[in-house]
Amino acid sequence: MCLRQLIPAHSAFGIRACASARNARVPVLVTLGVCADGRRIVLDMRIAGQESEAAWRELLQSLVARHLGTPTLAVIDGNPGLQAALRAQWPEIVIQRCTNHKLRNLLAKAPAHLREEVAEDYRRLVYAETREAVAQARVSFLRKWRSRCKAVVSSFEEAGDELFTFLQFPKSQWKALRTTNALERINEEFRRRTKTQASLPGEDAVLLLLYGLLRSGQIVLRRIDGREDMPKPKSQLKAA
Repeated sequence: MCLRQLIPAHSAFGIRACASARNARVPVLVTLGVCADGRRIVLDMRIAGQESEAAWRELLQSLVARHLGTPTLAVIDGNPGLQAALRAQWPEIVIQRCTNHKLRNLLAKAPAHLREEVAEDYRRLVYAETREAVAQARVSFLRKWRSRCKAVVSSFEEAGDELFTFLQFPKSQWKALRTTNALERINEEFRRRTKTQASLPGEDAVLLLLYGLLRSGQIVLRRIDGREDMPKPKSQLKAA
């Protein structure tokens, strides 16, 4: 398998699993991969006691044991344990921080009366048409909000250049690389299917339901935009 992109994320599903007469929220670690032809596939899905560096390291080591090569890019939600695990497993991996998750962080830091303005400025920055326009909007954003809300700027700067890794790739791929939206789609569908249930009978039932939704085609993982501009595997280049 020639993997070009790895999208690991934590999905804290809003459903509880019953165990020993008690209910507990079940954290599920889901990892999506994007193949060289643009197909999204689920690489791993497991229950975790907590979203820690150790849990993510175990998952990544499992992928390596299955002969997964070093991905070109990892798109993550910003969890520090996940980032540390990725760096430990693949020191040279390129990381993109999810721009949607960062927006939520910014809005949480902003006073209520400024949130709409922060969101508007941030979206203008992230969705600018060119690299040059993104750079200019980034400078303007920092200049404006440094004087109006330092907490917003501190949160913004925490992500650093990893918020803009997508700019290193062809513009046709920017939409697909900016966020972990593909995983959010799985999360939303799971919540929709279970919103009338107070709990599931056990942890295995959570994974079975998730797998069933994916396997049956009720959750469709479409190919990414810009797949025509993805580098060809070396084997294909030799054949050509």
